[in-house]
Amino acid sequence: MDKYTKKSTNPILQHRSNLILASVVIIIIVGIIIYTIYFSSLRTIRKRGKLIVITTNTSSTYYYGTDGPKGIEYELLTLFANSLGVDVEFKIKHNIREVLIAMEKGEGDIAAAGITKTPARMEKFIFGPPYYEVTQYVVGKRLKNGPQSLEELPNYRPLIVSGTSFEENLYRLKKKYPDLTWDTTSIFSTEQILEMVWLEEVDITICDDKIISLYRRYFPELIPLFPVSEPENVAWILRNKGYDLKRYTKKWFSDLKGSGYLEELVAKYFGYYEVFDYFDIRTFHWRIESRLPLYRKWFEEAGEKYNIPWTLLAALSYQESHWNSKAKSPTGVCGLMMLTQITAHDIGVTNRLDPKQNIFGGAKYLAELLERIPSSVQHNDCYLFALAAYNIGFGHLMDARELAVELNKNPDSWHDLKTVLPLLSQPKYYSKLNYGYARGMEAVRFVDRIVDYRDILEQTLMKPQALDSVVTDLETFEPDSFKTLND
Repeated sequence: MDKYTKKSTNPILQHRSNLILASVVIIIIVGIIIYTIYFSSLRTIRKRGKLIVITTNTSSTYYYGTDGPKGIEYELLTLFANSLGVDVEFKIKHNIREVLIAMEKGEGDIAAAGITKTPARMEKFIFGPPYYEVTQYVVGKRLKNGPQSLEELPNYRPLIVSGTSFEENLYRLKKKYPDLTWDTTSIFSTEQILEMVWLEEVDITICDDKIISLYRRYFPELIPLFPVSEPENVAWILRNKGYDLKRYTKKWFSDLKGSGYLEELVAKYFGYYEVFDYFDIRTFHWRIESRLPLYRKWFEEAGEKYNIPWTLLAALSYQESHWNSKAKSPTGVCGLMMLTQITAHDIGVTNRLDPKQNIFGGAKYLAELLERIPSSVQHNDCYLFALAAYNIGFGHLMDARELAVELNKNPDSWHDLKTVLPLLSQPKYYSKLNYGYARGMEAVRFVDRIVDYRDILEQTLMKPQALDSVVTDLETFEPDSFKTLND
């Protein structure tokens, strides 16, 4: 009978145990609250009034264009800082390795430099949510011998920046290909190494597809040979113990994705470069040197007069005429900006074949279109809307906006509108619109090419300084500054 009887416990001891347990729980909760209030990352940032961001100075992250700071990381972090109600300060590092070292030292709140989320880095850092994917490729120069497969890679020695995800991946590949070797450097950036491949000072390198597609616009003979990794996520690195910052960024990115704006930003900085025409880009580089100097002064003066970036006017002109002042089309448009006779008359151009008149006339017409773009259009998209109207006509642009609303798309976003414009050539849509049929896809391609040309032009104009930097580095370069992997 006794073995079936439950033993009674001392009620006093049980009560004391419960009190101790409850006290411990309360102390833990109070501690968490105190830590959250007084030591949280978000509170520190807001109290400071400034978000400190560690990044690199490259076209794929953060750089100064002719009309101010640009880059996907610049736009994302500016928006993010605004959501916190603080300013943003960018601290520039030479390469990813320096960015990671700076974050280890606690120099910033966020590291944002196209950083790949790798297993090794996840052991050391707190990452925010991913915002795009990349795949690593071997990169060589067009018409030059190079490896064609992973099996051939051990016969070459790629040069990469030390401490990058490219190096981590090569270590993984070395387990399968023991003879694989490579060189690393902390002197050059990935951009400089790509230029060295282009100049045939280095045979090959490893780079992700987003960076390759971007820099092929500046170094046209670069070519991705074959992939050496699976797709990997790119994400911000957050400050040490910034768990509340991680929760905030997760919700913020979720809202940004939901709005469609994140996809739009990725398309803005990387989407235009998916289709590559080597001969077109090579010709454009030649004409920057040979033809642009004839007209640059007038592009600059017209840009200043009408408050339009002169590089945008130059890119528009190249798309229209390839900077041929005597260019004429079968439809009757002519000159550097390809003005119609009616448009020329309306804006006061008396001689469309006069280069100066044509440039100033085209600038004036674009400025008038900009003034007509609805104020609800997102600021960064105003130029794109105006360029589309320059090509297809303002009435058709307004038709596309109406159709966008009907299709539950955002009429104020170029990302949405560029999917609607091609529909203007389909009877089921244009038959219901005020201005009817239009070659909407042509307008989309027109805008995409101008964006592409402008970006190449701006980067090319910055090139002399960049080239001087590389030459100086090469002059002071010692073989010992490379770390060679032989094991």
